Amino acid sequence: MEVLDCVRRTIRRHGLAHPGTRVVVALSGGSDSVALTHLLERLNAAGDLCVVGIAHFNHQLRPAAEREEQFCRDLAASLGRPVLVEREAVSDRARREQRSLEDAARTARHAFFERARVHFQADVVALGHTKDDQAETFLLRLMRGAGLRGLASMHPRRGAIIRPLLTSRRADLRTYLAAAGMAYVHDDSNDDLAIPRNRVRAELLPFLERFNPSIVDVLADEAELTREAWQWMDSAAAALSDQVCRRESETVWRLDAEALRSAPLALARLVLHDAMTLAARGRTVSFAHVEAALQLSRATSGSIDAPGQRLERDRADIVLRSRPAGITGRWTKSSANPVNLVNPVNLFSYPLSIPGEVALAEAGCLVSAEEAGSAEGAVAGGAILGTGPVALVRRDRCSTTLSVRNRRPGDRFRPLGLDGHKKLQDFFVDRKVARQERDLVPLVVDEHGRIVWVAGHAIDEDFRVTGPAEAVVILRLKVLGGLA
Repeated sequence: MEVLDCVRRTIRRHGLAHPGTRVVVALSGGSDSVALTHLLERLNAAGDLCVVGIAHFNHQLRPAAEREEQFCRDLAASLGRPVLVEREAVSDRARREQRSLEDAARTARHAFFERARVHFQADVVALGHTKDDQAETFLLRLMRGAGLRGLASMHPRRGAIIRPLLTSRRADLRTYLAAAGMAYVHDDSNDDLAIPRNRVRAELLPFLERFNPSIVDVLADEAELTREAWQWMDSAAAALSDQVCRRESETVWRLDAEALRSAPLALARLVLHDAMTLAARGRTVSFAHVEAALQLSRATSGSIDAPGQRLERDRADIVLRSRPAGITGRWTKSSANPVNLVNPVNLFSYPLSIPGEVALAEAGCLVSAEEAGSAEGAVAGGAILGTGPVALVRRDRCSTTLSVRNRRPGDRFRPLGLDGHKKLQDFFVDRKVARQERDLVPLVVDEHGRIVWVAGHAIDEDFRVTGPAEAVVILRLKVLGGLA
């Protein structure tokens, strides 16, 4: 099948774009992204979609980065496309946020993609990940011991991110470029075998091809099957959790042991893992912990300790008690409560009018809200992402009064670019927010209790600004005495 037909079929099968869909192309200068750019230009000419701009992010990690940036500018000019280029010293971000270089680069890059989408008033941003990238991701996660969620690997669409090349082989794309006489640049960091993905690409996959020459296709198919299985399991587990779990307080849940025993094992395991992870407050809940909880559901009495919690049979239920925030110490034999060595952080919640402000003595900061006629000129500095002290959110999604509070067990929201909700606890863990600071992060919520902005970190997808002319609410976070 011709490469263009393969890409068109992928777009249609997964609903990645339609005639009129405004697309920004992410261009690094490498073969995959250059092929993506030219293929989407052809689809644009055929009326399948509408390319509105090109975006290039300079990570400033290698001397060749300047040359690659210029290559992308020149390619955009040759196509008559506007280009948005941003630069960031990603190594500085990695040191500042205590992240790996790869994680810091990905975070900075995806934040830029969202800014580019708003800049061009686009619907989606297209990335050049291929079937080879999918196979590599599957193997990396398999070796790390990921479950279904991780083995699902890369999705064709995640929020406003689409991957039209996910069923195309890298070799086919390079053959396509060569036949058309199209140049691209070589990223020499791909030759560094100290990077795990590069070792998988250069050593492991060629070795596996000795056993199965079609191993890349097989692994990519496995990722798709796993993704479909995970989507079903996630939905089924959420429905089962609604039946099985009921909350008695901020730190106590009851789980119907008989319902857990009767449920399919995989679903019961997933429901328990989610509940125990929520109760663990950032600690790791292992397979062994979940297995012990499953055994407890089949017993008539007993109790187990797990990270940050205790589970105990109480007649027909399993009672799960989480260690309250700010409490340290061991569980006593005579009580289901831990020894109180440190006073827990107080819960707080205050109304926030628009316009208005509220001082949070508990967190030592102030949160304010004001209206603006449009987001024009205010898309820099992370404001449209909410990753700094200022956030722009849609005015039409906010009522007259918001609220500011700290976190509660079970809090979820939709970070930008994520196809689905994420537990706030997991978000804090991923962002490496210190455990002792998580109860002090202000959350701006709407009248229905939905999280609008995790102050200083991210806004919810439902409240994101979709164009520079849109009316917005400007939210600001200030430390008492200065900016956050």
